[in-house]
Amino acid sequence: MAYTAKDYSKLIGMEGFSETLLKNHFTLYQGYVTNTNKVLDSLSTMLKEGKTGTTEFAELKRRLGWEFNGMRLHEYYFENLGGKGEINKEGKLAKKLAETFGSYEDWEKDFKAVGTMRGIGWAVLYQDITNGKLINFWINEHDVSHPAGCNPVLIMDVFEHAFMIDYGLKRVDYIEAFFKNINWNAAGARLK
Repeated sequence: MAYTAKDYSKLIGMEGFSETLLKNHFTLYQGYVTNTNKVLDSLSTMLKEGKTGTTEFAELKRRLGWEFNGMRLHEYYFENLGGKGEINKEGKLAKKLAETFGSYEDWEKDFKAVGTMRGIGWAVLYQDITNGKLINFWINEHDVSHPAGCNPVLIMDVFEHAFMIDYGLKRVDYIEAFFKNINWNAAGARLK
């Protein structure tokens, strides 16, 4: 069963994100979906042909993590955008953030600090499903550094393609626009 790219065009018109930026980002995401399907098809063919012991099979298996996580992280990212309001301070997510970080404000400061770190990647708020605690992580590449046993709650893309068209090198301004558009209900629904 092939993966199908989701339609996130409802985000066009979102404050702080130009139509050009969003359409370029959607195209990049669609490439991850296409490449995930291609890699899975090739691996399936190689399995049927008995070519699992080949270097090509091994490299495709490694590549699958990059393509699949590129697809999935973009879906999480787009799905936690499109909101217009502040976090509900009485809601489950805000209470969990305050419980873990001391206050919502301390969490926000920490998350933004992760997002402004030098390099390309993702700032991700994860929930450790073994104890429920929330942790902000820097994920450098799609296919590495994801903490085992953790559930992604809020994802912010900080690869240059997510902001350069609109913000140039001003990543901090992009992060402020991101925060103005968080869909807190979508993020909160991811809590386990």
